[in-house]
Amino acid sequence: MEQLQHLVEYMASGLVDRPEEVHVDSRRRGPAVSIHLRVAEDELGRVIGKGGRIAKAMRTMVGVVAARQGLRANLEIEG
Repeated sequence: MEQLQHLVEYMASGLVDRPEEVHVDSRRRGPAVSIHLRVAEDELGRVIGKGGRIAKAMRTMVGVVAARQGLRANLEIEG
């Protein structure tokens, strides 16, 4: 689960201008992990991307890593 947090933090920090304002929290309930990514309000568009493409790609990456660990992951992005 810690790997998932670090992965999300790494990806988001590379997208924003102020990586110090990237915060990632996670909660596990059985085989499901809920990951909450919080970035500055004015940088939310950079993380979501045009038409949600970047957010979708991040969710796909998180899902693959989680599946390798036998987990299901849900990524929530907040500003």
